[in-house]
Amino acid sequence: MSTDGELPKNLPLFLTDADVASLSDWPAAIEAVRSAYKAPGDEAGTPGRIFAQTAGEWLRVMPSVPTNGQLFGAKSIAGSFADGLRVSYLISLFHKHTADLVALVDGNRVTGLRTAATTAVGTSIIVPPRPQRVGVIGSGFEARSHLTALSHVIEFADIRVFSPTPANREAFAAEFDGVFGAPAQAVGSAREAAEGADLILCAARSRDESPTLRADWVGNDTAVISIGSTTAAQRELPAELIARAAVVVVDSRDEVVNDSGDMIAARAHGVDVDSIVFTLNAALSGETEIDSARGIRIYKSTGSGLQDIVVAEMLVDRARAEGIGTVLPVGIVTSRK
Repeated sequence: MSTDGELPKNLPLFLTDADVASLSDWPAAIEAVRSAYKAPGDEAGTPGRIFAQTAGEWLRVMPSVPTNGQLFGAKSIAGSFADGLRVSYLISLFHKHTADLVALVDGNRVTGLRTAATTAVGTSIIVPPRPQRVGVIGSGFEARSHLTALSHVIEFADIRVFSPTPANREAFAAEFDGVFGAPAQAVGSAREAAEGADLILCAARSRDESPTLRADWVGNDTAVISIGSTTAAQRELPAELIARAAVVVVDSRDEVVNDSGDMIAARAHGVDVDSIVFTLNAALSGETEIDSARGIRIYKSTGSGLQDIVVAEMLVDRARAEGIGTVLPVGIVTSRK
């Protein structure tokens, strides 16, 4: 505590969920993520998630100080079980040079935006520059947002989608049929979606936390996207598939390797996980070369605060330029120590 605190010269901006919706832009989000992962890596700048939990509430904090950009901060996710499960997301952004509070952003939509944008960046590394036959397992929000984001970095030859609910997969196929210059059709099994695909998007949680994809459905030169196994209890990819992989590109080495159920199971299965895992930063910076055409290439993500912060900074920059958002009538004190 200090008594000589200074109020900021510029009052902070607040972006509502509606503001974020109006400002969201796939190419801008993808470029923000790509630039962040191309910058020199600093693992200390983006530590793992911080959890606080009781029987009735939980709080998850995902901090990051990106090496590029002007802002740093954290996304806080608050959950309460008092009336079912209710969750809220708040991103706080501070200026690197002054530590002033620059903005508060409703993070509800940011998570989906940054997750799919990061997947698009990762996928661009592991697929060759030719039209891709895409198999989609899942038909919910993540499947829709990821397919849309992917359309900005790859060309589709055709799209096949499976969801356990026939009406959902039919609606998904109807929504995307011809939209990206390729036909989309619903199929009756995950196997039908996966077999013969150049790129498989796994975007569905299994009901019993068993893998949603089988190794023998996947061709020898196929790219696979895995975004649904982010905790030790969750499974999406079988250990047998990871054992066949030539490379696994990850957004965060420590959390993917040590905290995702798929990689924990693969290690227990005897897979030398460390020898095939490479980070987005290593691939984008040129430290590691990825053969995008041969072998099974997997992109696996657990998400990180880095993605939240750089996408939120992009949104704030757009908001300032377009006059969107609410300038708060007060700020917080910044003290000299």
